[in-house]
Amino acid sequence: MKTSQQLIAEAKAVIQEISVAQLQQVLQQDSEAVLIDVRESSEFQQQHILGSVNYPRGVLEMTIHNHPKVAAAGCEPAIALKQLATQPVYLICRSGGRSALAAESLQRMGFAKVYSVAGGMQAWLDAALPVKH
Repeated sequence: MKTSQQLIAEAKAVIQEISVAQLQQVLQQDSEAVLIDVRESSEFQQQHILGSVNYPRGVLEMTIHNHPKVAAAGCEPAIALKQLATQPVYLICRSGGRSALAAESLQRMGFAKVYSVAGGMQAWLDAALPVKH
């Protein structure tokens, strides 16, 4: 038997995390950065980082091929996934647990440059960084 915290710790051992300061720098330097918020839709609607796309953790793997960065090309899901997998993908949740699990899952799907935001939206808010309401 494993607790959720044990699963998260195992995921964090095999993924890459970045700080909210590093994410802020990425977003300032690259307006095309792929930022996915894996919180539930109701959490996302309350507040989120401008430019993020909401794919809740429970449906991420089944919907990521619809990301606006690749969906506009109108290609089939497998091709869209390959195109998106070549780009750095940043994942955020409330505290960093769901995004760590999501990062591990995307790595298993073949995404090589996946980053979970340590501390999640709570760390972003604690740092008084901008959000959209």
